Amino acid sequence: MPSLIDSVLAGPPAPAPTLRLPATPSAEPAAALGPQPNTVDPAGGQQRPLPVRPVQPVPHEFGPAGVADRAWQRAAAVPPGSLVAVSSADGGVGRSTLVAALGGVLALAVAGPVAAVDMVPAPWGGLADRIGRHHAGSVWDAVRDLQALTSLRELQRWAQQGPSGLLALVGETEVRGRRPPRHHEAAAVVEAVRRLTVLTVCDLQPALQVGHARVIAASAAPIVMARATVDSLRHALQLLTQLRAARYGAVADRCVLVIMATSPRTVREVRAVAQQASAVATVVEIPFDPGLAGPEPIDPRRLHRPTRHALVRLADQVLLRCAAPELPAIAAGQPR
Repeated sequence: MPSLIDSVLAGPPAPAPTLRLPATPSAEPAAALGPQPNTVDPAGGQQRPLPVRPVQPVPHEFGPAGVADRAWQRAAAVPPGSLVAVSSADGGVGRSTLVAALGGVLALAVAGPVAAVDMVPAPWGGLADRIGRHHAGSVWDAVRDLQALTSLRELQRWAQQGPSGLLALVGETEVRGRRPPRHHEAAAVVEAVRRLTVLTVCDLQPALQVGHARVIAASAAPIVMARATVDSLRHALQLLTQLRAARYGAVADRCVLVIMATSPRTVREVRAVAQQASAVATVVEIPFDPGLAGPEPIDPRRLHRPTRHALVRLADQVLLRCAAPELPAIAAGQPR
């Protein structure tokens, strides 16, 4: 498993395979990945993921049936220590909301611990609001006791637990005696947490900061978020262009662009830009949902049906990238 610390402190990433993923999540992308070392070849020669843990039952709240079944099958083949990074070009796009909602779905799909880590180096309680606080523990406690963070029990000691089982090291809001972690401290925590979990989801600040861009590069499933506005979408597309210009082309290729609706109706201009975006990235649109708009903890099973379906499509794309053994190998070396 590549070290996140090495990825943060090293230079540009080593060459990584370019995945020619489909422009929309509805298409079956397995063939685009080519032969996979962790597959078996049953009668008929069909390539299928080889599960590494039991396949969880799909909760009745989730669909579409075919996509949900496929996502839960992929969840069984995800290797331990897989990393998902959620970032954006702008602030205020709903990253913490998405981390809580997507993380909640992944926690139901994966037969093993799934964690989220707030890496925002500022006093911020966004993720805590969407997970729910049950005690005073935060990511600062994990920074302070990093040497002891060697067991799932120790992680559970400081993590908040969401309604569907997601463990979350939420942001620290105090600045006296306790404080939000610096980037290298948060990266060290993520490295420790991913040794204890199947999936770790990172809540990042905007990706234009060098350290955060490298965390995105180290993740199997990078997610770039945008609000359903023309400006936010254009900024997200500019971010993907800048990643390629900075020689992170393979990272941009495997990014999932998530568009979060801010109202029940989407204007025509936004739909047009979203259509353009689908030509250069896998796009998943999350519809407006009052359950995502408020400050209460998110239980993805209680969201509106279109929202649940959208989150399952997003989870399917995330699990596809995590279950593919070609992804990623980020280390110091010659850039792509």
